[in-house]
Amino acid sequence: MNDMRTRQQTVRDLYAAYLDDRKDKVGAMLTEDFTFSSPRDDHIDRATYFERCWPKQPVFRAITIEFLAVEGDEAVVRYRADKLDGGSFANMESLRFRGEKIASVEVYFGRNL
Repeated sequence: MNDMRTRQQTVRDLYAAYLDDRKDKVGAMLTEDFTFSSPRDDHIDRATYFERCWPKQPVFRAITIEFLAVEGDEAVVRYRADKLDGGSFANMESLRFRGEKIASVEVYFGRNL
């Protein structure tokens, strides 16, 4: 499998693991110096990401990838998340790879559906 297809599958696996509450799988996908940024988080480290951003209990009913593009070491994804409480939202994320692992994620959000 070429790098682009491998990275596309890694991104799909990332959201599937999030939906399945598989923090262990996500941890294996991230570099040790992974950073996460969003309008609420400015380049937080891996430990803070898992502490602050990982749900303590299941939140999502479904996560549907609506757009995914990979070029070189970067992937861009737009997805819809449907929550167990009935709410939904859409996000865009930029993911940067280093080798086979994800080195950073930048999230852009603000649209509730």
